[in-house]
Amino acid sequence: MSRILIAYATTDGHTPKICARQQQVLEQLGHSVQVLPLAQADALDLAGFDKIVIGASIRYGKHQPLVAQFITRHQALLESKPSAFFSVNIVARKPEKNTPATNPYLIKFLRQISWKPKLLGVFAGKLDYPRYGFFDRFMIRLIMRMTQGPTDPKAVIDFTDWQQVQAFAGSIDALR
Repeated sequence: MSRILIAYATTDGHTPKICARQQQVLEQLGHSVQVLPLAQADALDLAGFDKIVIGASIRYGKHQPLVAQFITRHQALLESKPSAFFSVNIVARKPEKNTPATNPYLIKFLRQISWKPKLLGVFAGKLDYPRYGFFDRFMIRLIMRMTQGPTDPKAVIDFTDWQQVQAFAGSIDALR
C-alpha cells in the first residue's frame, strides 16, 4: 500500500472530479490517497508521500502559473519519487490530440519546466457554457467555432473519457 498525493489546479472545477475518480480506483487497490488543491498541498510535508500526482487544467492555452511554481519549488522531491502529471483540456476531445505525445498544451508545458514525471496523461475536459461568465463564454465559443467544436451557448458537454482516467489510475498504481 502506498500513500499517494493527488494535487491539482482547476479553473472550472472539473479537474477535481478527475482526481476523485483516480482516488476511488487507487483506494480500491488498497492505497491511501489524499486529494488537494495545489495551494493546500504546498503546506504539506510532501516527503511523507510515496507517490505524487499533479493534475492541471488549461484555460486559453495555458496552465495556471501556480502549477509551474509548485513544480519548481518541489522539483528535487518530485524527482526522488514516482510521480505523474496530467493535463485537462478541451483540445484533448480530438483523437489526434489526446495523448501526451500529441497534445500541444502538454508538450508546450513540458518544454517550460525541467521536471520529467515518470507518467504523463491528458484528459479531455468539460465544456459548460451556462456556467461561464460573459467574456469566457464569448471567447470559448469563438475558439470552438475556429476548431469546429460545439458553440451552443446552452451546451454542457463532458468530453472526459472516464475509462481512460481509470486506466491512468491503474498506471499510477504500477509506478515504481
